[in-house]
Amino acid sequence: MPLYDYQCSKCGHVVEVRHGFDDVYGEPCPKCGSALKRVFNPAPIVFKGSGFYVTDSRKKDSGTKDAPAKKEPAKDASSSSPSSESAA
Repeated sequence: MPLYDYQCSKCGHVVEVRHGFDDVYGEPCPKCGSALKRVFNPAPIVFKGSGFYVTDSRKKDSGTKDAPAKKEPAKDASSSSPSSESAA
C-alpha cells in the first residue's frame, strides 16, 4: 500500500497515512481537529546515461563553419637561405 501525505489546512501539520489507492482518508487533524488535504509530492526520478542533454542529440561536425581555417604564412625559400652575394 502506498504512503500518502496529508496537510492540515489550518495549522499546517503534516500526517503520513498508508492506505489503498481508492481509499478516502476522512480523519481530522490530530493537533487542531481541522480538515486535512492531500499533498502531492514529486516522484524521485534520476536520469542516467547519455541522451538527456541538448548536446547529446546533435551530430558531430568534422569541422566548424564559424571559425575560419588558420593558415601559417609560407616561408620564402630565398629569405631563409643565405644569399650567395653576401658570402663572396
